[in-house]
Amino acid sequence: MRNSSVSRARQLRRDQTDAERHLWRHLRNRGVANCKFRRPHPVTGYVVDFVCLEAQLIIEIDGGQHAEAIADADARRTRTLEIEGYRMLRFWSDEVLTRTDDVLATIHAALTSPSR
Repeated sequence: MRNSSVSRARQLRRDQTDAERHLWRHLRNRGVANCKFRRPHPVTGYVVDFVCLEAQLIIEIDGGQHAEAIADADARRTRTLEIEGYRMLRFWSDEVLTRTDDVLATIHAALTSPSR
């Protein structure tokens, strides 16, 4: 399972969406709250879009397919990751592309909040 997760993460890094590439430009090199993020990265049997391991914060970028088709699977995945101690932020792709400052402010607040 570990090898397949790593292989899948590598494939997703190569095939990032425009929104994922855009957000990565801001997150990389400790770009938000001086926190290190990894992009597509295996966590607890799932491959997540972005994760800051030290803050246990996961960021998922959802496209239109998330609206109905896999909402239940996303909810189960979120519950599993939260049980493992991770916090989850979800943004729509168009939100990342058109309201980047708001998205970054939300991420910054999650990283610097006392509950961290």
